[in-house]
Amino acid sequence: MSAFRFNTRRTVLAAALAATAGAIVPAAAFAQQAYPNKIITIIVPFAAGGTTDILARVIAQGLTTELGQSVVVDNRAGAGGNIGGQMAARAPADGYTLFMGTVGTHAINAALYKKMPFDPIKDFAPLTRVANVPNLLVANPSQPYKTVQELIAYAKANPGKVNFGSSGSGSSIHLSGELFKSMAKVDMQHVPYKGSAPAVTDLLGNQIGIMFDNMPSAIQHVRSGKLRPIAVTTAKRSPELPDVPTIAEAGVPGYEATSWFGMFAPANTPAPIVAQLNKALVKVLAQPDIKKKINEQGAETAGETPEQFAAFIQKEAVKWGKVVKESGASVD
Repeated sequence: MSAFRFNTRRTVLAAALAATAGAIVPAAAFAQQAYPNKIITIIVPFAAGGTTDILARVIAQGLTTELGQSVVVDNRAGAGGNIGGQMAARAPADGYTLFMGTVGTHAINAALYKKMPFDPIKDFAPLTRVANVPNLLVANPSQPYKTVQELIAYAKANPGKVNFGSSGSGSSIHLSGELFKSMAKVDMQHVPYKGSAPAVTDLLGNQIGIMFDNMPSAIQHVRSGKLRPIAVTTAKRSPELPDVPTIAEAGVPGYEATSWFGMFAPANTPAPIVAQLNKALVKVLAQPDIKKKINEQGAETAGETPEQFAAFIQKEAVKWGKVVKESGASVD
């Protein structure tokens, strides 16, 4: 074989390889850009077993199927949700870190805490509200009160001796109790925990007397008889517990407090990723099996556009800011 023929064949082979490489590189680049192509983490700012955690895990399961990528939950409890909120706010804005926010983290804490480690409006991109949840006033069965009126009478006769637990200072559970104290004119002692689950554990053990707990983390204990339901905090009775009165109808007219939970991404997450996540979340929330799981917890599924969720948060911040101010609640 002549040197000319050898060099010609080598040149053609090199050109073919170059052409092939040229075809592969754009595809590889596209694959790297496709979302999602790795594990997505949902930061939950409260302990495992509480309502925020329960809802996040239901959503994570649905998103894993919908997006074709694993979605896991990372519990980062403390400071009324602010520790997890700060971590999520500082995460890369690439769609791989999401945040299960609450009425506490995004509508209460800014008014309650003198110094916030993040801005609930500027540091997050709202995706959608996930669920609306009633709070349930529950007591350890060994406590001497069974109704709202009996609780008020006992608290007035024993000022400062009724301890109510919460998932943390500034949570909706805490503020539900503060609102009750203010409107019922009673003196009760707040005991904050790092999440609803450890608070419920102490309630079951009678270390604390009552809780204004989110219904999903309390309802199973009510159904089993381990906790005594006294009233719900919403304006209307819950379909899951139709025999339990509202606090308003049971003796504190005008009382109403509702919790909500929503999904967020860090601010500056690319608009196409925000849109993709919103579409996936709304689709998941509309699935019958997901709706059933959430409804069985005493919660009501939501689902809206990022713009609608953002407008809702603004209104909630105004509402709860007023409640915080009127209650006199404050956290250093």
